[in-house]
Amino acid sequence: MNKPQKSIGIFDSGIGGLTVANAILNILPKESIVYFGDTAHLPYGDKSPEIIKKFCRAITSFLLQQEVKMIVIACNSASAAAFELVRKLAEEQQVTVINVIDPVVDYIVSNKFNHVGIIGTRATIGSKIFPTKIKIANPAIEVSALATPLLAPMIESGFVKGDISRTVIETYLADETLNDIDALVLACTHYPLIKREIEEYYKNNHKNVNIIATNEIVAQAVLSTLESQNLINKVGNAQYHFFVSDYTDSFKKTTQLFYDQEVSLKQIDIFKEE
Repeated sequence: MNKPQKSIGIFDSGIGGLTVANAILNILPKESIVYFGDTAHLPYGDKSPEIIKKFCRAITSFLLQQEVKMIVIACNSASAAAFELVRKLAEEQQVTVINVIDPVVDYIVSNKFNHVGIIGTRATIGSKIFPTKIKIANPAIEVSALATPLLAPMIESGFVKGDISRTVIETYLADETLNDIDALVLACTHYPLIKREIEEYYKNNHKNVNIIATNEIVAQAVLSTLESQNLINKVGNAQYHFFVSDYTDSFKKTTQLFYDQEVSLKQIDIFKEE
């Protein structure tokens, strides 16, 4: 198979990365996808960097065995803890790796925001990777980061609308850490599913805050990278393969929140040496 016709590999700790996969397919509909959701170990946000690296090593090996042409780390926690590890492993097979942090930092800097808020898992926020990278790129930008650990499991459980989710979202956004921001980065690939609720909160409180969902920004980075490497699939015949490390019927139903068509999930054990 010619390299442009090979699949794009995408992985996340669960199914939040399907928001990234969906955004990629919206602008690259001829591309094939191999997706791996590590549902047996979710959420990554509460795991140590060492454990996240261990999981990412196994997933990267699996995706490389599928002969993908690119790997997208569709998880902020994994991007923060294991990007360099994944990049080095993929580099051996001349496969480019895209994370969900660097494209967003570039977007923030290019749009010249003054005060940026970041919400994400404990692992992402604890790594301080967003403030560090933003400050290196533009020291004038003020950055305020807040861990929002209940949001990802809330979304994974299907609570994206109603009183429960509204209360949790409002409690986090009302935190004084996020006072006076002019942009808010949703630094978790689950969070685009509650973007509308976040926008409503700021609208109801008469605050003008730009909500930055990372999935579309990352999709554009994938497009530009594939173009630069002459790896765009122009033939078509796209195929989608979705794998998970733990399967339940309720989990499959939840995927419909993240993907607008029927998703066939196949359980596979790639962690046999744990």
